[in-house]
Amino acid sequence: MSEDEMVALMGGENCVDLITVATAVHWFDHPKFYKLAKRLLRKPGGIIAVWGYNDVVVNPEFDTVSKRIWEASIQFSHSNSKQIIDGYRNLPFPFESVGLGHEGKPMQLEIPKELLFEGYLKLLKSSSPINLAKEQGVDLLSEEVIKELESSWGGPNLVRTVTYKAFMLVGTITE
Repeated sequence: MSEDEMVALMGGENCVDLITVATAVHWFDHPKFYKLAKRLLRKPGGIIAVWGYNDVVVNPEFDTVSKRIWEASIQFSHSNSKQIIDGYRNLPFPFESVGLGHEGKPMQLEIPKELLFEGYLKLLKSSSPINLAKEQGVDLLSEEVIKELESSWGGPNLVRTVTYKAFMLVGTITE
């Protein structure tokens, strides 16, 4: 779809109040996406917000096992993932800050969520490096590793607070 077709689909130029991107902007063609966003956002006052997370904290015992898996998976990360690994500190973000982070210094967030071990495991299994490793014949989540994770979690039926270490950039267009 061309940029003009996308603008028409969204209702035309200068008509969108808010654009949000959760844990995905690092995959985008930034110049192209930001150009489109600037065409779509209402001027003045349209807002663009991007956020992601690069760590999940549970408890010291669990975090030690989880960190070991994370470190083993890094070599399977796509080059675009460097921006999320770096917490969007190196993400270009050509918008005026509204006080919720700015280019080079994203706002830091902690987002708690209650999960069973199964929920955490689904999250882990959905990660790009874990899947890329598996495609290359490396099983970072072997049955043994999953059992170790589950044991350090405290068992499959225990609900734990998982804290996502997140970051956010929010900006506007003034022109």
